[in-house]
Amino acid sequence: MHIHILGICGTFMGGLAALARELGHEVTGADRAAWPPMSTRLQELGIEPVVGFDPSQLDAKPDLVLVGNVMSRGMPIVEALLDSGLKFMSGPEWLGQEVLQDREVIAITGTHGKTTTASMAAWMLHEAGLDPGFLIGGAPGNFERTARLGGGRHFVIEGDEYDTSFFDKNAKFLHYRAGTVVINNIEHDHADIYPGLEAVMWQFHLLLRRTPGAGRLIVNGADANISGLLAKGCWSLVERFAVDPGSGADWRAERIEGFRAEFSGQSGEAYCNLALPGAHNLSNALAAVAAAHAAGVSIERSCGALESFLPPARRLQLLGRYPAGASGVALYDDFAHHPTEIRATLKALSGDYRRVLAVLEPASNSMRAGAHLASLPGALEGAAHAWLAPGASLEWDPVAAFACHDHVTVCADAAEAARAAAAAAEAGDAVVFMSNSGASGAAGLLAAELGRRLPG
Repeated sequence: MHIHILGICGTFMGGLAALARELGHEVTGADRAAWPPMSTRLQELGIEPVVGFDPSQLDAKPDLVLVGNVMSRGMPIVEALLDSGLKFMSGPEWLGQEVLQDREVIAITGTHGKTTTASMAAWMLHEAGLDPGFLIGGAPGNFERTARLGGGRHFVIEGDEYDTSFFDKNAKFLHYRAGTVVINNIEHDHADIYPGLEAVMWQFHLLLRRTPGAGRLIVNGADANISGLLAKGCWSLVERFAVDPGSGADWRAERIEGFRAEFSGQSGEAYCNLALPGAHNLSNALAAVAAAHAAGVSIERSCGALESFLPPARRLQLLGRYPAGASGVALYDDFAHHPTEIRATLKALSGDYRRVLAVLEPASNSMRAGAHLASLPGALEGAAHAWLAPGASLEWDPVAAFACHDHVTVCADAAEAARAAAAAAEAGDAVVFMSNSGASGAAGLLAAELGRRLPG
């Protein structure tokens, strides 16, 4: 079968391309732009992505067109597709029908922590010899690709709450037929499609309605929004996890000392040594241990797998030290793009460094629309100083928004922010770049500036 993918260079749709190739299909695709690393991964699969969405690419009459949610009505290729009579469907729908059917699906959901938790769960199952399939919305550190079919029964999927396509405005995760569902947390995000928290909660309620009675919900017992969600209706077994010894949760992190904690749960207890800082990453790890236990992996074996776990790219990723050595300025790249994530990232780093300096690029749709503006200054208080690289598409005035906040400097662009942060950094400091986009190249600019100023 010839499958043509519109939006193929996105992490999710590129993952689908890899799965389709594994299934033996001919795969082509197009996107607005094709840049490494995704363009390189596609070329390794024998796929040369077309740049642009010219309708003529449909002249090859593919057997199926998979439509990414980057596509919208009014685009010439979309109108041509609808007029052509060619078969089309969304990526999540195809995944549910052609890959996840008859698999034991573990869906990792929630506003924050999905990529890290899904990567951990997939690694635990892999180390236990279960040969899982997976599709992860980032570049996992322990695997060479973001998606694979696997030969075992289990499939770990990052369950995104973003909408499916222009013709299906429900969340992607509703297509995944999951028997085990992890919910890390629920907050309002994706303000471009969800007007408020209740709209997000409704999608999770629909997910609970689709989870089998014989299935399992593994939820953050400390999240008030999740408690409210369960109160609206739940038809599956519920297991709770919490990084709180006195919580009474089914899965607990206790005796926490830095990156080390004792995890206790239904099958016993084991010590966990995690290479990632922060209480939020301990919570992610605990959720992954519980998910792996649902697949038959013991808590001891899962904690053992965490010893060799490598974090996904751009999840508190240490890019280097300037100059090299323990006292050099540490440079981190992080995907934080919501006030809760920003606060957690800064808190995770604060205990290990003299100062934490931050460069923030507010690039998500919610950030650009100002949906998180009220809580953004407070989230940045965990930094000794922060530099904002606003870009040209903000719908709010950053200078006015931060006029009363001396710990934040608004810059003209990412290059100015990188130069300023690098100039301020001193021995024992950490500098962290936070954004859900790497398009500005700010992390690379920071590395270059620090390397020039602090060689060695």
